[in-house]
Amino acid sequence: MDQTFDNDRIIKINIEEEMKSSYIDYSMSVIVARALPDVRDGFKPVHRRILYGMMNINNVSTQPYKKCARVVGEVLGKYHPHGDSSVYGALVRMAQDWNMRYTLVDGQGNFGSVDGDSPAAMRYTECRLSKMGEHIMDDLDKETVDMAPNFDDSLEEPTVMPTKIPNLLVNGGNGIAVGMATNMPTHNLGEVIDGCCAYIDNPDIDTEGLMQYIPGPDFPTGAYIYGLQGVKDAYETGRGRIVMRAKAEIESGDTHDKIVVTEIPYGVNKADLVAYIADLANQHKIEGVANVNDESGRQGMRIVVDCKRDANANVLLNKLFKMTALQSSFSVNNIALVKGRPRLLSLKECVKYFVEHRHDVTIRRTKYDLRKAQERAHILEGLIIAVNNIDEVVHIIRNSKTPTDAQRNLEARFELDELQSKAIVDMRLAQLTGLRVDQLHQEFDDLQKLIAELQEILDNPERCKEVMKADLQEVKEKYGDERRTEIIPFDHEFNAEDFYPDDPVVITISHMGYIKRTPLSEFHEQGRGGMGSKAARHRDNDFTEYIYPATMHNTLLFFTQKGRCYWQKCYEIPEGDKNSKGRAIQNMLNIEPDDAINAVLRIKNFNDTEFLNSHYVVFATKQGIIKKTCLEAYSRPRANGVIAININEGDQVVGVRLTNGHNELLLANRNGRAVRFDENDVRVMGRVSTGVIGMRLDGGDDEVVGMVCVNDPNTETIMVVSENGYGKRSEVEDYRKTSRGAKGVKTLSITEKTGRLVAIKVVTDENDLMIINKSGVLIRLKVADVRVMGRATQGVRLINLTKKNDSIASVCKVMHSQAEDEDIEEAEIDAEAAQAPEAENKD
Repeated sequence: MDQTFDNDRIIKINIEEEMKSSYIDYSMSVIVARALPDVRDGFKPVHRRILYGMMNINNVSTQPYKKCARVVGEVLGKYHPHGDSSVYGALVRMAQDWNMRYTLVDGQGNFGSVDGDSPAAMRYTECRLSKMGEHIMDDLDKETVDMAPNFDDSLEEPTVMPTKIPNLLVNGGNGIAVGMATNMPTHNLGEVIDGCCAYIDNPDIDTEGLMQYIPGPDFPTGAYIYGLQGVKDAYETGRGRIVMRAKAEIESGDTHDKIVVTEIPYGVNKADLVAYIADLANQHKIEGVANVNDESGRQGMRIVVDCKRDANANVLLNKLFKMTALQSSFSVNNIALVKGRPRLLSLKECVKYFVEHRHDVTIRRTKYDLRKAQERAHILEGLIIAVNNIDEVVHIIRNSKTPTDAQRNLEARFELDELQSKAIVDMRLAQLTGLRVDQLHQEFDDLQKLIAELQEILDNPERCKEVMKADLQEVKEKYGDERRTEIIPFDHEFNAEDFYPDDPVVITISHMGYIKRTPLSEFHEQGRGGMGSKAARHRDNDFTEYIYPATMHNTLLFFTQKGRCYWQKCYEIPEGDKNSKGRAIQNMLNIEPDDAINAVLRIKNFNDTEFLNSHYVVFATKQGIIKKTCLEAYSRPRANGVIAININEGDQVVGVRLTNGHNELLLANRNGRAVRFDENDVRVMGRVSTGVIGMRLDGGDDEVVGMVCVNDPNTETIMVVSENGYGKRSEVEDYRKTSRGAKGVKTLSITEKTGRLVAIKVVTDENDLMIINKSGVLIRLKVADVRVMGRATQGVRLINLTKKNDSIASVCKVMHSQAEDEDIEEAEIDAEAAQAPEAENKD
């Protein structure tokens, strides 16, 4: 069927423009009339309407509670035609003392809890305005703010509250609009009022000056603000990240320690926090937690974390701070409506706009009071005239036919206006008594003084400022309280080292690239020539190839065969026992698939500029090349690593040492020779360079197996180990000092029984030696058990290889267990102790 349309009724529009304009209208409606607070009173429309509705039904602090459903109905029906849940939710929040720094609604019943419990339905709960909630609307009846019609034009509602309380700063707020959001922290009332008064006295005060009065947010849940940098950023720019930390103490018991948390960061759900700590403990993501209980009650919050007997409570607490909401951040985003438009506000701007609002309210209130006083004084003038001429007034009234005639006659006789004549006609006879006459004169005199004062406020800006400050100070005296959130003023950002004790550990890397750290205490000493103990479980054809001693706070510099350098903190390496496999290095560092780690240095502190510039990184390669570069060149970590040395084709790094500029170096080859020379024979080169010849090789499959750095030839000895488990110690002076590039002298008599050389170490009697073979068997023995002998001898058996074709995979020196604590101290000052031994490449 054909259909005809009236073309005049069809309006063609561009759908793109229509969508754009419609969405802008919607978004502006959300921004202005729903989601963002007004900078003057800190309220969104729903909060303003709730308080106004409660006042209109006389639901005030001096009257009995009313059902919340009654209030919600009042607000919905008269001012806020939206969902009841949104109104009730806003009402509930204003009564929650863990969300609001100063509650504006006094609630009775279940209004939820800090554990995240939902409030009871509105038909069960009751409410009334709190004292402070009433002060929000002080002087509302004195034409201090503009009124606007409600949604159906049947009533009027205030567009803003004439609040004496800087509510935007004091109670903060949050909201999500379209394309923007606000998140403002709470503050201490007394501090904010002091800041406002300081601004009134000096409008040019800067943020730093305001922070003398308002040092930082003050959260209702207390706890700590950790570091002031985020606070300063937020106050300066309107955006910042404030770190909050729970208030926790360690209680020492007879059997174990307890961590007791009494205050948690603002916005943290206590029940979820306790459950999360328990989950972390159950999943072994946090070691040392025996139990966690929430013992909160009438006395206040109390979360108790029981530590295991062998756990360090301080370390555990720092781990809890790092891994749980015991340390949280508050992302400040100070967006509020200024003259109907959203703006990002600094602290000074928030104070400024509130003070301007108070000035406007004060002037309007004063004008209202002045007008009312003048009207009353005008009436009193007429009454006083009547009292002074009472006989004549009575005569005029008695001779008048009607009250209107009486008014006209009085106006004509005494030059009165209609208001005055009506007041005289309506005057009661009781006012003719002497007492009442005196009261009229006294009231008139008082009104004249009041009018003069009010006029002074309007005419004198300084007097107006005094009135504004007096109003604010009155509020402070009534409701000001002590700060709850303690500020730790020094800017102490998260330092991951706080969460780990600086204990000695052993870093092990397998042949196939698996890495782990193991506490040094897990390795027990054995006698020389022992069978060793089972060390690490590996997949087929894998074995532990490199072992490095370190402490938890060290920074490890990983050097690869292809000459690249990567950085990793020791505590960031996954922990495992001595039998575990570890984690693939490829998952931790961005190493190329055909590259592999084969040398590591440990550095105590990268912030020590003097240390960085006075120490050097010395490289040795398989082909006998040596290179020396200042440590400072490796002090700027990059995620993808950097070029550490330029490697020739077919060559690879076999050793890296940290030197102090005055050390001696020894290089050893597979054929049992070693060359000793002063490190100053090697000039300092740039990071991306190749190096110079350090040792001349024999050709064939000969190669350099390692390099050592000598600090003190009088106390240190040279330990060499062969692939069949033989080793010996020799005096440093047994090795004739030559220049670099020589062939060297014999360091071990190589025989079929000993096998070729695999490792060279510089050791003292305080060292232990850790030796691991390719089948995974490890032995730890005292270096002191190996006697010092000539350099050309075969040495003694260090480890008994029980399996056929087994050989030594790696050798590492560590400090003797009784001297471990001493070693940690020495590591800071001793160039040799400050670095881990190099790893040797084995066939």
